Amino acid sequence: MPALVPTEFTGRVTWLGRVPHRNAKPIETQALTEMTLGFGGLEGEVHAGRTRPSCERVTAQHPKGTEIANTRQLSLVGAEELARIAATLGLETIDPAWLGASVVIAGLPDFSHLPPSARLQGPDGCTLVVDMQNRPCQFPAMTIEAARPGHGKAFKIAAKGLRGIMAWVERPGILRRGDALRLHLPDQRAWRPQAGKDA
Repeated sequence: MPALVPTEFTGRVTWLGRVPHRNAKPIETQALTEMTLGFGGLEGEVHAGRTRPSCERVTAQHPKGTEIANTRQLSLVGAEELARIAATLGLETIDPAWLGASVVIAGLPDFSHLPPSARLQGPDGCTLVVDMQNRPCQFPAMTIEAARPGHGKAFKIAAKGLRGIMAWVERPGILRRGDALRLHLPDQRAWRPQAGKDA
């Protein structure tokens, strides 16, 4: 029995980017027309690699700096959610480069809340696995403030729950602007702690 169910939901890749340096202030992102992905992500990109040092997001599980599997190879952002953040900040648009985004995807509702372990699969079979929701941080806020003075400081609040997701490469391939990505969901119900007691 399949563990992942293809859905009728598809998103369209509207933007691709590469961040070459870590902790650049402001964030430096190079726009791409296509992205060749291996098992470690996009070679030469700051978040690429099969492993990574643990960060403050997972210190409850691993001391900071511990080598762990890299499930944060790519930063995926929903186009519609970007527009909502921009509107809240009083901006016409937000350049995905300001966020250090890897991929912007249009057409998938409630994008930042796609469930962990969901897959997004491209035309050539390139498959990305959703890790978890991304969190707003200070670097995009600083970058937005530098680009549009007076608008960046409120970014963390405006982007809460809308910052997109982190993902890793399950099957290598090529992503191109305009590609359709099909959503596949795990075939299981949401976790209910009381379920075992009710059985």
